[in-house]
Amino acid sequence: MLHIGIMGNGPEQLVPELQDYENVIDVWIGADRGSLTLMENNITPDYAVGDFDSMDDKDKTVVRKQAEVFAQYPSEKDQTDLEIALDQAYALNPEKIYLFGVTGGRLDHELINVQLLYSIMNRKIKGLIVDSQNLIELFEPGTHKISYNRNYPNMSFVPCTECVRGLTLQGFYYPLTNETIAWGSTLCISNKLISDFGTFSYEEGILLVIKSRDVL
Repeated sequence: MLHIGIMGNGPEQLVPELQDYENVIDVWIGADRGSLTLMENNITPDYAVGDFDSMDDKDKTVVRKQAEVFAQYPSEKDQTDLEIALDQAYALNPEKIYLFGVTGGRLDHELINVQLLYSIMNRKIKGLIVDSQNLIELFEPGTHKISYNRNYPNMSFVPCTECVRGLTLQGFYYPLTNETIAWGSTLCISNKLISDFGTFSYEEGILLVIKSRDVL
């Protein structure tokens, strides 16, 4: 199954250790300056896409020469560079898409990038946002197994619809049974697993699950 990594144009200090993902990801796509970020981390982009308005001509030439596929778009367009990169990823029919370099910086960009997980989920593709402090996934109702990640030991459950109903957490330090959480609730913030695995289940709504760690 194909796993794709997309590098956005977010602050480079929030990019995680990419070598941890080199054996996991089959295809790398750079969105705009994200292509250069990949190269600075010794990863050759398979695709470099976007308007490249955040790069000077010298850097753009370097990316054009190194990337397997280079596709430049007009600066005035209806899609963000990250959306263009996602369209390229969708064309390859992946099972999973990792988004890097999509947090930090402008809040409007960060919020809409988190919402892009919804469009990925609607295509029956697993989507993850990963940065140096957070690993973010979106879920639909059902029962889900969740594993402990020593790099991101804290876990929070945030409703992305007005209510998430019937939420049950098992294997957590703070368990929960058939609870409803709504916008503005802090009930499910900063939990932890008590073993290597746990489960969460719920009946209605869309749920954002955030694994995180404190600043080192």
